[in-house]
Amino acid sequence: MSPLEGAQRAASQGPPEASSQVDPQASPPAAVEAVDVRRSYRVGSGQVDALRGVSVSIRPGDYVALIGPSGSGKSTLMHLLGLLDRPTSGQVLVAGRDTRTLDDDGLAELRNRTIGFVFQAFQLLARTTAVDNVALPLIYRGAGRRERRDRAVAALEAVGLGHRLDHRPAQLSGGEQQRVAIARALVGEPSLLLADEPTGNLDSVTGAEVMATLERLNRERGVAVMLVTHDRDVAARAGRQIRMRDGLVVDPATAAPVAWGPDS
Repeated sequence: MSPLEGAQRAASQGPPEASSQVDPQASPPAAVEAVDVRRSYRVGSGQVDALRGVSVSIRPGDYVALIGPSGSGKSTLMHLLGLLDRPTSGQVLVAGRDTRTLDDDGLAELRNRTIGFVFQAFQLLARTTAVDNVALPLIYRGAGRRERRDRAVAALEAVGLGHRLDHRPAQLSGGEQQRVAIARALVGEPSLLLADEPTGNLDSVTGAEVMATLERLNRERGVAVMLVTHDRDVAARAGRQIRMRDGLVVDPATAAPVAWGPDS
C-alpha cells in the first residue's frame, strides 16, 4: 500500500474503537514524509525544475543531515517539508496527514504546532528580549501571557540561557543568539525541528556547542532533527545523511563525492 493510500484509509476509518486490537509492533507515522515531490518555477519564458521527484522520510527521533552542492535542491526540499511552500506535484505527509487537503490557514496552524525552525541568521527581533523572542510562536496559538512566559523561561533554561532572559540580541554572543533561536523553535514542543545551516555564522568552537545542544535535545526529548549543511564535520555528527544532487536524492553508494566547502 502506498503512503497516500494508507493515509486515505486511516482518514476514512477514523479513530479505532476502544475494543480494537492495536499492533504493539506497529511503527508510528513519520514525523514528515515527502512522496515523489516535484517543484518547478517559472523564470522568464523558461522553467526551472528545483526538485524532480524526491521521496524522503524523517522518522520520530531521527537526526538527519541534508547535504549536497549549491543548487541541488536542499533548501527547496526543506521549505516543502516545513510547509513553507507547496510542491508542484507529489505529497507531503506530516504525522501521516496529507497536507494537500489543507488551505493556507490550515498549513500555518499545522506548521505552528508540529514544526520548529532554526535559521543561519537567527531571525531574532532586535528590540525584543530573549524571553519574548522565544514566546513569540505561542502568541499565534492564543496562549495567555503567563503561560507564554513560563514556557519561554523553561525553553531558555533547557538551552542553558536561564540567566539571559531579559537580554536583547545585541547583548548576546552569536552562539547565545542561536541558542535563543533553538529555544524559540522548541517552545511549542514540535515533533520536528528543521535547521538551515545552524552553525553557518558561528566559529567552530561555538558551532560545536550549538550542535551539542541540538543533539542533547534530540536525545532527551525525541524531537526529530533535520539540518541542512555544507559542513562535513556537522553532517558527520548526524545519525543519517541524505545526499542531493540536481534536484534528486542520490544513493550514497553510487553518488559522486559532494564538493564540500564554503562555496559548495
